[in-house]
Amino acid sequence: MLTNPYTGSWAGYTTRLLRNGIDGVGPLWVHLGHAHAIAAAAAIRAELDFETAIPVWHGSAMIPSLGMARFPDDGTFSSAAVRGVNGRYSVSSAGTTVRLPDAPGSDAPGWWGIRRVRSQVGAHRFSLWLDDLDPYRGLYEPIPPERLPGKDVADWQRLIDEACRLVAAHLPGLARIMPVGLASLVPKPRVFFRNPSASTGEAFGSAVVGLPTDGASLAETLIHEFQHIVLGGLLHLVELYEPDPRERIYVAWRDDPRPVSGALQGVYAFFGVTAFWRALYQADQSPRRSGFEFAYWRERTWHTLRVLRADSTLTDAGRRFLDNIAERLGPWQGEPVSTEASELAMAAGRDHLAGWRARHLRPDTSVVAELAAAWLRGRPRPPAVIDATSLPPTPVPDGSWSHARTDLIRLAVGGTVMPTDGQPPAVPGATAADFAYVAGDFLLAVQGYRAELTVDPDRPNSLVGLGLALSARGLHPAARALLHCPELVRAVHRPLRSGPRPPTVEEIASWIGQVVPG
Repeated sequence: MLTNPYTGSWAGYTTRLLRNGIDGVGPLWVHLGHAHAIAAAAAIRAELDFETAIPVWHGSAMIPSLGMARFPDDGTFSSAAVRGVNGRYSVSSAGTTVRLPDAPGSDAPGWWGIRRVRSQVGAHRFSLWLDDLDPYRGLYEPIPPERLPGKDVADWQRLIDEACRLVAAHLPGLARIMPVGLASLVPKPRVFFRNPSASTGEAFGSAVVGLPTDGASLAETLIHEFQHIVLGGLLHLVELYEPDPRERIYVAWRDDPRPVSGALQGVYAFFGVTAFWRALYQADQSPRRSGFEFAYWRERTWHTLRVLRADSTLTDAGRRFLDNIAERLGPWQGEPVSTEASELAMAAGRDHLAGWRARHLRPDTSVVAELAAAWLRGRPRPPAVIDATSLPPTPVPDGSWSHARTDLIRLAVGGTVMPTDGQPPAVPGATAADFAYVAGDFLLAVQGYRAELTVDPDRPNSLVGLGLALSARGLHPAARALLHCPELVRAVHRPLRSGPRPPTVEEIASWIGQVVPG
């Protein structure tokens, strides 16, 4: 029971409540009393005779790793008696008794068992709990049970089988160790294009995972979270960096600036993801999709790895850790991929980085004022070469961001399985200009983004989209500015909008782009 992931999350959460002198979700005695529930689970597994009291949350009495007894919900917190006599176990509360089945993982009247999904591929055995019950399975605080329908359990079994076959076939070394470090999944609903997942160092061996669209997506997610779990365990043993909470590093897997800790976690996770797509591409498995994902993640992960290796907060152990990743990831940068994969990966990378710059970098106000004044004086070129590489980011975004273009790319290369009706899923935030850009109609895309900027000249997706579409049509100074310093273009354009003859965003971008290196 001490290795159960949610024993760790319970201990961390309850310790924080005690330290801060607060109740949290429910009264403090409920969380302290969960120790009795852990003891009850251990006694049942040891086949002991015993009796103890455990907390009841709104009619739900959890016995960790086994299941949940269900009583009428009276909207309060109470207690239940758990008894074991001669190998028979029961939970009683308010005059109602629930008897545990001989196999506690199965359901019975008044009892929900924690379901286990097993998969075997050759010598590789995978076993994962689908825990939709434990109150401490959440990332930050206790959550109520969310029982999966039987159909969803069958979907999870099928997808886990597919994922395990892929990992065992293409990364057999990883398949040998993953079952040791990944024991439980907290299932969540499907979110198209996102494959949401998360884990916490306190719940070692558990990951919160949204229902994926196919086995490859799940394999990618399981590898990603397994890498997080491994690094979380390592960080309990050795310090890889000095504490630094500043949110200052760009990463391709988040839309906000990250501290060193988050960036390092992401590098290790996406190093594993890159290895997965590389193996599939080398095996000619879904080559358009795997080629794009390999090309994209190898470059984006390498970009952040290079930044981290130069960071002053790394310890000697941290430098050795990243150097070892670089020894593997570095040579992958030169491995051949298709022209399509290379071009799409480069475009998607430029798209996200430029959008991040537009939203999280704030140009020096004196530089903005100087450029605006130069424009009003009619100067044919900006007064100086633009160098904004040292701008500190802010975690507060200036505008929203949509991943629509990259989602459309993934849809085009086969990264999203079509629903049974054959219709593609709606791509959140996609505009007509985005569809034209991904379809290769760059002139129509330019016209569409110009129209969007006429309505909203601040929209980051339209600014970057115009830069991408112009760049795809050939060398263009506006494209250079919109992709390399969109934050400056927008900042200079804002005070000029109120004049008698306000320029378009594209005119300002073309003017600034004259001094932006290509």
